[in-house]
Amino acid sequence: MLKKGSKLYSILTGTCPRCHEEHMYVNKNPYVITELMKMHDHCGNCGLKYKIEPNFFFGAMYVSYALAVALSIVIFAIAQLGFDADIPTSFISIIIGLIIFMPLLTRFSRNIYINMFIKYRPEMGKNPKI
Repeated sequence: MLKKGSKLYSILTGTCPRCHEEHMYVNKNPYVITELMKMHDHCGNCGLKYKIEPNFFFGAMYVSYALAVALSIVIFAIAQLGFDADIPTSFISIIIGLIIFMPLLTRFSRNIYINMFIKYRPEMGKNPKI
């Protein structure tokens, strides 16, 4: 189902979008807030430079916004339909949900954004000759 070669694999695992071998982030756990944004400069396997240009990941803010809106809609629907909550309780649930999922949203938005620009190349697999 989730195999190397798919954009979804790279997005969900946080691996290099070109070779799918190395993890892009210094710490795999997004809930270590002090290391949330720390990325390796290059892929140790294929040599891809993750920060393609200065401030490259500013574009990921738009992706993050879309993910946050989608999550907010889901939380609101669950609160309204599943728990029959009133409006203030629903909005408090949204705020709490966004705070809890903020590290994941940040990582996923960066993963989605870089995968929009970099194509998977299977020949760049384990230990390519660069």
